[in-house]
Amino acid sequence: MEQGSMDLFANGEKYVKGRHLVTIFHNEENFYSVLRVRVLETNEACEDKEVVVTGYFPQIHEQEVYVFYGAFKDHPKFGRQFQARHAQKEVPQTKQGIITYLSSDLFKGIGRKTAETVVETLGEGAISKILDHPSVLDEVPRLSADKAKSLYETLLEHQGLEQVMVALNQYGFGPQLSMKIYQAYQQQAIEIIQKNPYQLVEDIEGIGFGRADELGAQIGIDGEHPDRVKAGILFTIEQQCMQEGHCYLESEQLLQEVKALLDKSGKEQVSFEAIAEQLIVLEKEGKVVGEESRVFLPSLYFSEKGLVANIERLLKQTEYEDQFPESEFLLALGDLEERTGVHYAPSQKEAIQKALMSPMMILTGGPGTGKTTVIKGIVELYSELHGCSLDPKAYGKDEPFPVKLAAPTGRAAKRMAESTGLPAVTIHRLLGFSGQETHEDEDSREVQGRLLIVDEVSMVDIWLAYQLFKALPDDMQVVLVGDEDQLPSVGPGQVLKDLLASGVIPTVKLTDIYRQEEGSSIIEMAHEIKSGQMPSNLTKQQKDRSFIACHVQQIPEAVEQVVKSAIRKGFTAKDIQVLAPMYKGPAGIDRLNEILQEILNANPDGSRKQIDFGGVHYRIGDKVLQLVNQPEQNIFNGDIGEVVSIFFAKENTEKQDMVIVSYEGNEVTYTRQDLNQITHAFCCSIHKSQGSEFPIVILPVVKSYYRMLRRNLLYTAITRSKQFLILCGEEDAFRIGIERNDDLMRKTALKEKLMKALAEEASEGEAFRFVALTEETITAIDPMIGMEEITPYDFL
Repeated sequence: MEQGSMDLFANGEKYVKGRHLVTIFHNEENFYSVLRVRVLETNEACEDKEVVVTGYFPQIHEQEVYVFYGAFKDHPKFGRQFQARHAQKEVPQTKQGIITYLSSDLFKGIGRKTAETVVETLGEGAISKILDHPSVLDEVPRLSADKAKSLYETLLEHQGLEQVMVALNQYGFGPQLSMKIYQAYQQQAIEIIQKNPYQLVEDIEGIGFGRADELGAQIGIDGEHPDRVKAGILFTIEQQCMQEGHCYLESEQLLQEVKALLDKSGKEQVSFEAIAEQLIVLEKEGKVVGEESRVFLPSLYFSEKGLVANIERLLKQTEYEDQFPESEFLLALGDLEERTGVHYAPSQKEAIQKALMSPMMILTGGPGTGKTTVIKGIVELYSELHGCSLDPKAYGKDEPFPVKLAAPTGRAAKRMAESTGLPAVTIHRLLGFSGQETHEDEDSREVQGRLLIVDEVSMVDIWLAYQLFKALPDDMQVVLVGDEDQLPSVGPGQVLKDLLASGVIPTVKLTDIYRQEEGSSIIEMAHEIKSGQMPSNLTKQQKDRSFIACHVQQIPEAVEQVVKSAIRKGFTAKDIQVLAPMYKGPAGIDRLNEILQEILNANPDGSRKQIDFGGVHYRIGDKVLQLVNQPEQNIFNGDIGEVVSIFFAKENTEKQDMVIVSYEGNEVTYTRQDLNQITHAFCCSIHKSQGSEFPIVILPVVKSYYRMLRRNLLYTAITRSKQFLILCGEEDAFRIGIERNDDLMRKTALKEKLMKALAEEASEGEAFRFVALTEETITAIDPMIGMEEITPYDFL
């Protein structure tokens, strides 16, 4: 081995130097690779002539020599492997070695004579010099510009990535994050990190402000450096909006929180003036939007503004108001009642009529109030009065079906389809989205049809609502259906609540409980909780619900006993759904899933097939939950399926471990790297259960859930139950949840903007104003009138 290559290993890292023989597996998206390598040299104990190397490598060329840095690990299934953190292509260090390398087949058009000229001109460090400053090739006599360019690009392809990966590793980034950074910045990665590491917070998922701040401190960026302050501002807004559901932050709150963030991690205090100054810069750069004293992310600001404009556009249509005489409507309704045997209550008749006679209507109500009955009535009457068929087969390929039904999740859409007998899809599928769109993507197609009914609107966030409404043609009638007392959307906004509160859209609220005739104490309790009342009979045994008093450590045992009892009575794993609000802890979702798997799908002797991923054992028969939208596979976030097959790499031509999950007959294949898209669903979060109903719901509620306990959380959970509800936990925890209702109110401007744009009493001069962020608008946040000596920054 040449002396130069010995220097590669002088830092004491564990390495394997070897010739790449074959690529066993390579993922083009994240570059995860499995290679077979002939060992030439190593400082680890290794008697094998060939080893398997795993890691993240974009390009590893066959028969080339590489140095892999990492450690040997014993894989429980595949045996001993060398897990590499990064790799470097073996680069010749002597003049003769470099000449041979540059004149090899890798470098098209570079013969031995040209290679000798390059090395004579640039010396033994030729390769590093060219990579660092390609302009040095101008010094090489008789080297054409085309050949110089080709030489540099080939070196970059074979050496540049390795240099970047080594440098990123030195900054403490693991292989996965390093690959993300390289994919985003390519060869500029190190330059960007050294110049402004805070750029990573904006561009790279998985890197937060704290990590970037550590890098900033390493290169001397601290205190009130503009890049640091701007990153702190954007990180704070992003966290508050995406985690707490706000559409904006008040300037005062933003200044306070940014200062707390920067002071906590920095060596010196940061002034409010410095934060305000960079907030103004961000507004000029288009990275935030200022309105009054509010600060928005652009995507959320324009989503609110765009939604208002599109609602206004649809509401201006007036041709629906007098399209049918009331006598014609009542006659058609009477015929429908006689034909179906359904007799509509006055409020339900009002809802059907208002839906058919308005460009847009909201139908809201709690469980058992007949929303589904009204939806069916609207569809049937629309067909009758407009003389259009409800048989999808009656329409040609290019002729749109007149009635569109949609919901935020696949399960909610499936329920709509089952209750109406008509096709229903997710909103994402209706818009033609792939599920990978960001909040900056705006390429939805126009929705075809004449009537659109959207169910479970409480789950729709502001961005998706805007995308939906801007895709609707002017002449489409819209009916929005939902329960305002359920949990709000996971994403920012509270669209249904704001639409109702604005009062500008025709609305019918169903309050009479019709399913109560069936004797459902669950529905009775739901309405008590909805009104803020602690049910007087919470702990008393009912025919459809019960309460098991226990503390947090007893929750797993209580759930286990209830599930075993249900199984003995003939219920299946599909019938039983455990719901919980938190993932961690002894009564958390993760722990309960472990216990439930051993009850419902055990593997006592280890003979059944299972694949381990992230500490979770997946087995045939497991109940699993999809975590991301994959419209091309017709599966969506929140869909529940069952593992039906498992294939190990040695059993298939793809040479990959595979898990097959059936979603109501739709079979989807997951390779090992895709398994982060699913999780066990024996127990799932209350948020993920929205839009679904289950025969049996088991709901533990204890005070250790305190941070999550809210009235709408409990209300949403218990209304998922169709037949039986088993509550277990602490009575005081239920009381806490019922009493806590408004302390997590989301900051949104949708209601206000709708009222200013559409309320009859509003004049033209009352249009909502866009106000750019300036020193004056920010310093206007001064509650201390008359204290001219003290600035708002002093007060804050």
